[in-house]
Amino acid sequence: MREFYSVEQVAGLLDLHVKTVRGYVRDGRLRATRVGKQYRIAREDLEAFTGSAAPPPVRRTRYAEVSGIVQIDAISPEAMTRLTNTVMALALSRDGSQGSGDRLRVETVYDEERATLKIIVLGALDTTADLLKVINTLLAQPE
Repeated sequence: MREFYSVEQVAGLLDLHVKTVRGYVRDGRLRATRVGKQYRIAREDLEAFTGSAAPPPVRRTRYAEVSGIVQIDAISPEAMTRLTNTVMALALSRDGSQGSGDRLRVETVYDEERATLKIIVLGALDTTADLLKVINTLLAQPE
């Protein structure tokens, strides 16, 4: 069954004035069907107009994710390379391909002038905690 929106609903979704949406319909930029004295816009036509697909389905199971930045000062380029390689390898091994949803996303930025490394981490709580423990352990070792 096709889903239809009124001009008022489309205006609300797009944060536009109702007259603006009616103008798009009259100009032919937004395809609509006239029902009596009102227009109805099919979901597919609205998606084509906005250039976007339907919103992703709402997650029905509870999921928690963490995003964080670890900043490490006074780190040499050699130590940064070792730490970064280890962290990236761990992140790649946790790519969530087993369907666990434990995907771990990691980015690193090194400022050689300041000898500062930033590790940006996004992932599930347990996998991020594991990664932070690894980072802590590696930093505790002498260079």
